[in-house]
Amino acid sequence: MSYLEKRKVREGLVVSDKMDKTVVVAVETRKVHPLYKKAIRVTKKYKAHDINNACKVGDKVKIVEARPLSKDKRWRVTEVMSKKEVAATKP
Repeated sequence: MSYLEKRKVREGLVVSDKMDKTVVVAVETRKVHPLYKKAIRVTKKYKAHDINNACKVGDKVKIVEARPLSKDKRWRVTEVMSKKEVAATKP
């Protein structure tokens, strides 16, 4: 097994693209409460490296673990799974 197969992979929605070559991806997971056994949605935000500035807010992306790229950036965007459809507006 190579080192690439050991890296963690997450899927999430882009919630911010205001930085240069960086996007903030919100990843939602479901956990079961230890006492009440109710399913809870937990959202965590990751800063991911987007080399081409291709991602926009609302896009669904796949991110993979990477070496530290900055103080907070530890993930890299591998693919844009679906683009957010923007409604056409009249001028």
